[in-house]
Amino acid sequence: QPRRHQRAAQRTEGRYPDVDRRCLEGLAGVWLAQRFGPAYGVDDTGFALVAVAVFLGHLFPVFFRFAGGKGVATAAGILFAIDPLLGAGTMATWLIVAFFFRYSSLAALVSAVFAPFFYVLMSGVDVIAGAVFAISVLLVVRHRANIEKLLAGKESRIGEKKKAPGA
Repeated sequence: QPRRHQRAAQRTEGRYPDVDRRCLEGLAGVWLAQRFGPAYGVDDTGFALVAVAVFLGHLFPVFFRFAGGKGVATAAGILFAIDPLLGAGTMATWLIVAFFFRYSSLAALVSAVFAPFFYVLMSGVDVIAGAVFAISVLLVVRHRANIEKLLAGKESRIGEKKKAPGA
């Protein structure tokens, strides 16, 4: 069930009206810190903290009584801002898993698990790797209900019609 603030957007703009906005939300916040932060003394530690703060701000937005989303699109934007190749690799992982298994939540979980490994392979272990790991752990935690549904065989597949109650 979408939250109240999302329902109006869905009525006027379709089912996924703000996926782009959420991705840009993550991308813009982190990219701005990366681009302009060094002039103000922001180092990699500060940059990593900004990435985690942007993600936490999406998961627990003050203006919506701390009831946010699961963070997949925002995490994608953050990963693209950290390194476009990292974002592309993680997105490719999501697409491959979604294509073969048709579970969006499974694709998000697998992508979240692989993102820190991709970063470490590309850039080594540093404070930003820690931020990517923290974001991945938070994303997995936010998908608890989906994990339970996947294990119980009750998670809906991509493109599958919603089952009517009692059917």
